Amino acid sequence: MMRHRILAGTALALAIAGAPLAAAPAAPPPATPAATEAAFDAAISAADQLAWLKDFSSAPNQVGSPHDKANAEATLALFKQWGWDARIETFQVLYPTPIETRLEMIAPARVTLGGQEPPVAGDPTSAATQAALPPYVAYQGDGDVTAPVVYVNYGMPADYEALARAGIDVRGKIVLARYGAGWRGLKPKLAQEHGAVGCLIYSDPADDGYARFDPYPRGGGRPERGVQRGSVQDMTTYPGDPLTPGVGATANARRLDRAQAVTLLKIPALPIAYGDARQLLAGLEGPLVPQSARGALPLAYHWGGTPAVQAHLLVRSDWSLKPIYDVIATMKGRTRPDEWVIRGNHRDGWVFGAADPLTGHGAMLSEAKALGALARSGWRPERTIVYASWDGEEPGLLGSTEWAETHADELDRKALLYVNTDMSSRGFLEAEASHELQHFVNEAARDVRDPESGVSVIARAQAHTLASAYDKPAGADAEALAAARAGADMPVDALGSGSDYSAFLQHLGIASINLGFGGEDATSGSYHSVYDSFTHVTKFDDPGLAYGATLSKVAGRLVLRAADGPRIPARYGDFAQAVTRYVGELKKLVAAMQAKDRSRATLVAAHAFALAADPKAPIAEPPAEAATPALDLSPLEAASARLSQAATAADAAIAAGAPAEGLARIDRLMLDAQGLPFRPWYRNLAYAPGRFTGYGAKTLPGVREAIEERRWDDARAYIVKTAAALTAYADRLATVSRR
Repeated sequence: MMRHRILAGTALALAIAGAPLAAAPAAPPPATPAATEAAFDAAISAADQLAWLKDFSSAPNQVGSPHDKANAEATLALFKQWGWDARIETFQVLYPTPIETRLEMIAPARVTLGGQEPPVAGDPTSAATQAALPPYVAYQGDGDVTAPVVYVNYGMPADYEALARAGIDVRGKIVLARYGAGWRGLKPKLAQEHGAVGCLIYSDPADDGYARFDPYPRGGGRPERGVQRGSVQDMTTYPGDPLTPGVGATANARRLDRAQAVTLLKIPALPIAYGDARQLLAGLEGPLVPQSARGALPLAYHWGGTPAVQAHLLVRSDWSLKPIYDVIATMKGRTRPDEWVIRGNHRDGWVFGAADPLTGHGAMLSEAKALGALARSGWRPERTIVYASWDGEEPGLLGSTEWAETHADELDRKALLYVNTDMSSRGFLEAEASHELQHFVNEAARDVRDPESGVSVIARAQAHTLASAYDKPAGADAEALAAARAGADMPVDALGSGSDYSAFLQHLGIASINLGFGGEDATSGSYHSVYDSFTHVTKFDDPGLAYGATLSKVAGRLVLRAADGPRIPARYGDFAQAVTRYVGELKKLVAAMQAKDRSRATLVAAHAFALAADPKAPIAEPPAEAATPALDLSPLEAASARLSQAATAADAAIAAGAPAEGLARIDRLMLDAQGLPFRPWYRNLAYAPGRFTGYGAKTLPGVREAIEERRWDDARAYIVKTAAALTAYADRLATVSRR
């Protein structure tokens, strides 16, 4: 029955999408780039996106589910209908799915916790969970443990330092961490490294529940029984299939044994609702946690760790290989077929996945349909355009990583740009990118109207920055505020991780952009839960998908301009300016660490920590650490100065008409063959996800993380490596201005 209902919905989507190509009348091709973009905009339809969203989110979409495959086949059919050369590429990946999960509080009372989220009134898919998996986190370790519970706040390194100073040991315990402050996967990883035997993760209402929104269905906030699923694979070491690092997970690929896969956890972990977390927290004893570690539940938060609260946690999984289906659609370039512009968005979800990722996936489909209509009129791109509907993003960027690793040599020769979207909603443009593409992103966004205000997308982003700084001056981003006041380009953020650009930028050195809208939605309240549904999206996140259509117009312009322009429209001075800022941050970081070292020594000598401690809840002094040395950052400063000079000259020469073909793959120069310490898969010396931030970016990561982690030999080595890469980048730029 489920299969028939899915196919019926797919047929509806195909009907709405339009008639087959052969039946479509051919209009004359647009005469100018502006006319091409106007014709493209006219073909973008929010109604199309609503129909696709309802259909694609009508059943659970996790890896291995029937509906995930049906959506791949529907996507393939749409691409073919619109005239694309499309195919499905299949990979076999390790993807554990739960066979049995169990969580019980056994002291002070025996209470069964956990389980599937209940349906809510007015959301029909919330009751359609027969094909859904129970709440789980992918790539946790299997286990059956009973132990006392310790609350660890966000479960980040600073929290374990606070626990240690309070004399609380998590060894042999089950830790309870709340979502936030760092990536999900770091919470059980750090718990495991500190000797815990299990990990529970919950969404505190302070972060995405009733402290921010009315709970669903009255509002968009996370309800008491809502659970945030997710991956806990150690993607900061490498993403993708855990058994095939660095190579595509094809049927015949050579695979590691599961015991050899370092990105898999060894302890069991489960996500739980804050209703369940409240029952555990209510009985915890021990010292009260500091104010900064308290959430919004109506109780006093204690660290726990005593036998007063004990839990039984069991996770047992099916660790078989499962297929994932990437849909790859190509429109061959007319004059430069071996130069590729790649556009991607993933398709899989944790349950229904309406906001994440199907809002972005529908926007991408709109672009593909509009480009197909342009092609029917006689237009053809100068460069080849590749559209990719990725599978398996949620558990670990599986589809994009395996495809990029499989085609790495060809991508190295041909790929010029990767444009990514993921989930999107109502609000303001959020852009992350390789910094030389900052002006490119701004120019595209200046030419698209915001659907709520009628001004340009960039003008609204500037107004939002100015108004936010007025209301909360302490939290203002100085760089963004200066740009908004000047009416200049809004800065783009550096790319960390958390979506499908990682393999392109951080492994292969392909310039990348990640786009979305947000800030006026309540997607955090449904994120990775049963309630991430068509109903939630259309009531609370992007009613009518007006911003879905806007996203299509911004991303589509980037694709069109990159495919048809004389070059990828980079401005290298923006990259140089960012590097100068990042080198300055490193100098401030070293100085701040040295000052903190001196302060600690003074306080310890004066017995200040002992004197300040509450005798009823003593806190030990911070542990001694090796003093921060005087690092020589002059190679980076010299390379940065050289880069600024070369970028200014190159930008001027290109503006005057100098050819820039030699710069098409310049980002590859920031790759280091040996990669970053502890994680050689990440090779980009400009951008990487942080080892202890996960999604958050670390810039000049080889140097920055070595300093933060007091690995002084690594810091010195990567100062030299990074300076050499920046100098090579500057030397390549200099070839343009010398012509």
